[in-house]
Amino acid sequence: MFENLQAFENRYEELNMKLYDPTVASDRELYAKLMKEHKDISAIVESYRQYKSLLETIRESKEIIAETSDRDFKEMAQQELKEATAALSQTEEDLKLLLLPKDPNDDKNVVMEIRGGAGGEEAALFSSVLFKMYSMYAEKNGWNVEIVGLNETEIGGFKEISFMIDGAGAYSKLKFESGVHRVQRVPETETQGRVHTSTATVAVLPEAEDVDIEINPKDLQIDTFRASGAGGQHINKTSSAIRITHLPTGLVVECQDERSQLKNKDKAMKVLRARLLDQEIQKANAEVAQERKSQVGTGDRSERIRTYNYPQNRVTDHRIGLTLYHLDDILTGEIDEIINSLISAYRAEQLESQE
Repeated sequence: MFENLQAFENRYEELNMKLYDPTVASDRELYAKLMKEHKDISAIVESYRQYKSLLETIRESKEIIAETSDRDFKEMAQQELKEATAALSQTEEDLKLLLLPKDPNDDKNVVMEIRGGAGGEEAALFSSVLFKMYSMYAEKNGWNVEIVGLNETEIGGFKEISFMIDGAGAYSKLKFESGVHRVQRVPETETQGRVHTSTATVAVLPEAEDVDIEINPKDLQIDTFRASGAGGQHINKTSSAIRITHLPTGLVVECQDERSQLKNKDKAMKVLRARLLDQEIQKANAEVAQERKSQVGTGDRSERIRTYNYPQNRVTDHRIGLTLYHLDDILTGEIDEIINSLISAYRAEQLESQE
């Protein structure tokens, strides 16, 4: 597996030279492209150099053990050999992970959509809880959250909400959140204290650039209308809300969050591109799933992935059998333990499939 790693090191050194070239530095687009490549392979090169150093240490230690007659010197070499061998094993595992195929969308921003499912008003209230959880998680990571569209109920729940999260690596962290989230709790509207079960569906879409998805303007039907809901008197006086229909697929996107019609159109187009890119991703995932069903990364929106149980302060992710008993912390955005466990499980699946 490691035979071709020298090519990474050679390219790394080549990039170092180019990044110091004034001609390259003056070309912002080229410089950014080379910097990204440099960053992408730096961890591989660092681990590879560690790997080569450990191999050399093992070779030297074996030579000393074979050739020296000094007992203390031999014991020191044996200890060094033991430590280097253990470190080499860990470095090999690190390299295997670094060499796994990378999702090309991992560095992208995301468009998230949360919709109330079974449970009526309680499902809508749970959707607002999930939005708050993801918003607080984004804040902890220094990411920006921007609402695109919102359908709010009279008591503060969300029938559906679309929002963008702008931040480095947002998709790599959030992509496994897609699916059906189930809540078990006593609803605010319940007078007898009975626990009810409700659901909400979460969709996580990578933000698509123009180069990812090409949209023919002739395929779009764009309508304007007056916004509704909270937001001030202007909502009933100006037709600033935008509805875009993509005629070939029938996808419809609405945005009325901004006062400006132009800003609403821009946001709606971002969501439309993300949905079209997501359709392509889902199609590709379906083809892969026919060959090998992934425990974590199926992307099936109808799959129940997680249960939030209020009476027991418990969260269970059903895909990897992870159960945690600090729901109160999780709902304030402390979801790194869940996300990191999902990423680890997915990487383990990738390694298994390669082997």
